Formats: sequence, C-alpha cells, structure tokens
Amino acid sequence: MSIRLLIVDDQELVRTGFRLFLETQDDFEVVGEAGDGREAIELSRKLRPDVILMDIRMPRMDGVEATAQLTAVEIEPAPRVLVLTTFDLDEYVFGALRAGAAGFLLKDAPRERLIEAIRVVHGGEALLSPSITRRLVEHFAARTDPLEPPAALLAELTPREREVLLLVARGLSNGEIAQRLVVTEATVKSHVGSVLMKLGLRDRVQAVVFAYEHGIVVAGGPG
Repeated sequence: MSIRLLIVDDQELVRTGFRLFLETQDDFEVVGEAGDGREAIELSRKLRPDVILMDIRMPRMDGVEATAQLTAVEIEPAPRVLVLTTFDLDEYVFGALRAGAAGFLLKDAPRERLIEAIRVVHGGEALLSPSITRRLVEHFAARTDPLEPPAALLAELTPREREVLLLVARGLSNGEIAQRLVVTEATVKSHVGSVLMKLGLRDRVQAVVFAYEHGIVVAGGPG
C-alpha cells in the first residue's frame, strides 16, 4: 500500500520538485499540494494523507500553527507531520516539535535521507536531523531553570523504563538501545511505548523535549 503524501510549501517550484522526485518511489503517492497552512488543513481533511511534508515560513498560516491545528483536530487516521525547511533556527525547531511534528529535516538533506525520513515517520517513529538534535541539546544545556519533573508521573516508570527514557533523550535508536541494554529491539519498542503512554507523550521527539526540559537528563551529564 502506498504512503499518501501532502506537500505544503508556498513556492510552487519547490512543490513541483518534491512531487517529481517523490513520485519516482513505488510506495509513495502525492495526493495533493498546498501553498500555506490554512490550505493544508483543508486538504488534510479532504484527502486524508498519511504524511504531510510541511514548510515553516508561509503566508496566511505558517507551518507551526498548521501543525498544531492538524495534531489537535480529530482527523482519522491522524496524519504525521514531517517539517522540511531551510531554517534550523531554535524558534522554529521548538515551535514545530511542541506543536506535534513527528520529524524535522532541513531541505538540503540528501534525497535518500528524505525518503528514509518519510518511511520512518509513517512507521510511527519520530525523526530529527543531527543538526536539529544538536541544537536541541545545546538549547537545554544553556538553561539554568529546568522545569520541575512531575514526580507522580515519573514514579510510574520502572527503573528500566527510566533508563530507556534517558537513552532515547540521548538520541539513540531502538537498535542502539537494544545493544546497550542487551535486549531485543521488540523489548525496547515495548518499553518506549510504555514510557510514552505513562508520561502522556505522543512520540520520541516529545520524549526528548520532555527529558531535557524537565532536567531529567542534562547535556554532557549522566542524566
């Protein structure tokens, strides 16, 4: 079954370029294009895309606001938003992630990376480019006022789930965590799912933000 894609960008040439490239993949189907966030929301309700490739800077409604509305409204099945932008400024990174984006990739990423990112996000995982992860860590490393961790929520985590949360926050994949803990990837996936459920988080991206924002893990430290 094809992955249904909606391309959102205010530049027609950019949308056309993405469409021509993405449609070379047998498992991708571009079902529509939108020139701004408001149109993206309207088309999402009508076309039911699996993954939305979302630009940030657009007229009428930007990608951050559109992402927030798309993840808040009742659209079944809920689309996964992969933010593609030429900007990796902190305000856009954190705004998009908090809004509910499942991934954040710069437009100058290699084509193979984009293909991989779409498949990863569609599969239910979350994705951040290395430069974005670095900025995320640096941002929270510079903070001297982390939020107080919600003790009641954290108390629900088992020692192994806390360990998995720390490793996720360090940017390790399920496979890398499995190697570190000497368990199967299926076991790690189960632990990650349990952590997300107990903390009320949507995906790994929100888990990373949560861990750094609340001082559960400290950049450069053991956590």
